Amino acid sequence: MGERNDISGLLSFIGRETIWRDRMQDVVAEHLMPALEEFEIDQDDLGDLLGEQWTGVLWGCGFEDFLGQHYEDGNVVDLYLKRRGWKETVLNRAYFTALRDAPVSLYEVSEVLPGASMVLRDLLSDAAPITVREKSATRTLKQWDRIAVRVVRERDHHVISGALLPFRAEAVDFLFAGLRDALKLKKRDALRLTRDQLLGCAPIFTSAWLFIEIDHALTPAEPQFTNSDGDDVLFHDLRYPLASGVTQKAVAERLDRVKGFMSEGAKFWNWLANRKGRVGKAGDGIMLDTQMDGATVLGSVELKGKTLLVTVNSAERAAKIQMLIGAAAGDLLRTPLTTIRTVDQMRADQRSEERGAAPDEIPPEIARQLMRDHLDKHYRETLDAPIPALGGKSPRQAVRTTAGREMVIDWLKMLENRSAGHGEGPIAEYDFGWMWSELGLEGHRK
Repeated sequence: MGERNDISGLLSFIGRETIWRDRMQDVVAEHLMPALEEFEIDQDDLGDLLGEQWTGVLWGCGFEDFLGQHYEDGNVVDLYLKRRGWKETVLNRAYFTALRDAPVSLYEVSEVLPGASMVLRDLLSDAAPITVREKSATRTLKQWDRIAVRVVRERDHHVISGALLPFRAEAVDFLFAGLRDALKLKKRDALRLTRDQLLGCAPIFTSAWLFIEIDHALTPAEPQFTNSDGDDVLFHDLRYPLASGVTQKAVAERLDRVKGFMSEGAKFWNWLANRKGRVGKAGDGIMLDTQMDGATVLGSVELKGKTLLVTVNSAERAAKIQMLIGAAAGDLLRTPLTTIRTVDQMRADQRSEERGAAPDEIPPEIARQLMRDHLDKHYRETLDAPIPALGGKSPRQAVRTTAGREMVIDWLKMLENRSAGHGEGPIAEYDFGWMWSELGLEGHRK
């Protein structure tokens, strides 16, 4: 007995009918050619560029669109079922009919039960969220992912079609801009599409995804790291040799008087910002920010033997701390030797150190609890810190207005989605529910 998604009979029928085969190829080309022509790429090269798994999915986007096309002499699904439907199962016939009528749309994923189901919210309509039964996709999709797909009714439940495209944030923006342009909508107009509009705009979904994915494949972007000052992260290690005859005690007495240096014992100081919270510039990069008692840690200073070691994470901070130390203890120290490391070099050094460390120093369950405690502390401080994505307001401030609440909801979804993308471990498993609840937004976490 054939399966619901067994399209071999339908494909054979299309292959034998020249006019329908040519029409199908035309529709598939409408989905692929805008991006291929823009990047001057041959269709046969897509597999090498994006991965062979995507060639079938992209073809499927055009094929599913073709099944819903109506020509002067009819629709291919109707014609196939009329001539050869007797060979198909009842379930297969119903699926082909439902797929013919189902428009593609952009959905937000939530309540994922791996191997079983997920809830989809249509971002282009006001329809209520819908639960779909799905096995394979739910094993890889995460909370708040966005996907372009067709939702098909099957007896007393819903399923998704075979052509599913996961959308990056920039692909979502590109899609929305394309839809507004195609439908001649203004930026302030609500992006709410009818079924007929969605059916007519199907190629735009594929093109938007393909434009962004090809661009990423051709120019893979390195993650941009900044600190809370908005400086590019570049780790600077400064080694000041103590001048002849100078003792650690003499240097420590001078450093204790430096404004912003918070001592932790007799030989170690954290360099703290006078301000509270984060004030970094907005951007698409990753902000590295260490907090201590609500203040940003700008660097560390430590006396070791006959050397004063200073560590900061940007050239700008290195220049500032050299001025501070020079003014406070310059006569006690020699010219520093500076080592500069990138984020990748720092990671490599850390991995090397980890390989040399004794195994099982911290039991896994304790390490996980320590990470959860760290994340709790970090995110609790974040609720009161200015966030660039929220217009420089803290989450608690932003939720006081309607527009701010929408921004905070999107921000929370972004946090959860990125956290879930870490695979396995305490970061991926972290429960953000308390943040939604504390901000009074638990009803929007669906």
